[in-house]
Amino acid sequence: MPRPAAAVIFEATRPVLGDRARNLLPTVHEHFEVTSVLDNLDGPFDPQGAELVVAMGGDGTILRSARLMGHNQLPVVAVNLGKLGFLADTPPDSLGESLACVADGDRRMVSHLMFECTLGRQGMPESFAPDCRLGLNEAAVLAGEPFRMIDVELYVDGVLATTYGCDGLIVSTPVGSTAHNLAVGGPILRKDLEAFVISPINPHTLTVRPVVDTADRVYEAVVQDPNPGTRLLVDGQVVGPLTPGDRVRVERSQAVFQLIETQPGGYYGTLQEKLGWGRRLRK
Repeated sequence: MPRPAAAVIFEATRPVLGDRARNLLPTVHEHFEVTSVLDNLDGPFDPQGAELVVAMGGDGTILRSARLMGHNQLPVVAVNLGKLGFLADTPPDSLGESLACVADGDRRMVSHLMFECTLGRQGMPESFAPDCRLGLNEAAVLAGEPFRMIDVELYVDGVLATTYGCDGLIVSTPVGSTAHNLAVGGPILRKDLEAFVISPINPHTLTVRPVVDTADRVYEAVVQDPNPGTRLLVDGQVVGPLTPGDRVRVERSQAVFQLIETQPGGYYGTLQEKLGWGRRLRK
């Protein structure tokens, strides 16, 4: 049986993680036919015919790997060299065993919703090309300096749904629901759901709650009076500042992130292990 062809991705700019990844390369070569090794996540990605990717690092590395692949997503074995490892579920000390199972065809593939976030500038000519980013976790509008509350208008399929007085707004995928969304009190969505969750940050009213809606709708956020420091971020990366009337558009992407899960326990087991979900407080 021929070995699967795999591309390897890791970030060498962090020496400790880079050294750990290089030490694991012989294990990858043992089970896969390695077609390329990318150790700079700012560079272009050429899989050179690979049928899957081995991404080594923390969850940030996995997010950046998904962005690098763009609309040509390959299944990913995510090796956890970071701390939490919510997406990167393969521990390095059992990498050989995990890769052997994948090479033998024992693959549990989970598809994850991705989105496209477009920043449209108010008053620009029709020839202006808006800034469009591919994301896996969330798009976030943050109030920024001087840290004055902003009003964020939320449009759903072109219809004004509500206006939030808040410190920002997060539109998150199920994968991103356990990231920034969770930190601001948003709900946890099972990773294979096809939905978005809209969570205001520090809303200035007790009646506002996060909203979960289908991924088949188009969500737009508009800030008519942004702060000088108001910014749009996609998966933690700054896209740019917002000017009055700019339109932040979030919609389902045709790209789908494919994660090869190698560990038993399922989704709720991951919540318990990684986030301490359901544990009782100890005295």
